[in-house]
Amino acid sequence: MLFRLILLFTLIPLIELSLLIELGKQIGLGSTIAIVILTGVLGAYLAKHEGFIVINRIQQELSQGHIPAASLIDGVIILAGGLLLLTPGLLTDATGFMALFPLTRDYLKKFLKQKFKQKIDTGEIHTSYTIED
Repeated sequence: MLFRLILLFTLIPLIELSLLIELGKQIGLGSTIAIVILTGVLGAYLAKHEGFIVINRIQQELSQGHIPAASLIDGVIILAGGLLLLTPGLLTDATGFMALFPLTRDYLKKFLKQKFKQKIDTGEIHTSYTIED
């Protein structure tokens, strides 16, 4: 786990930096900075918009007496996507946008459910709750 965190905090920023430098060489510094600012602003707007949709869905599910498990997962993914979009970089922006759009977020949610189910089945995570498909 420590090795993964070291990779996450060293390798990803180095890749992002090299991509931004290369993009700056290709389209210029001003355009590169504009892209970074535009994706940040657009990402913040989308995160806020999708977040409010999920909050409303959670409130509806709670008022109907249902546990909003899927909506809470959506909310966490949207939060993570918004945080990724605040980080300057092309890879983090692409991943952040994928977390904000409902279609790609559904694929990400299915992937995460499979990973959690796998960890529960192998005993890495202990729970009394079962994940439904």
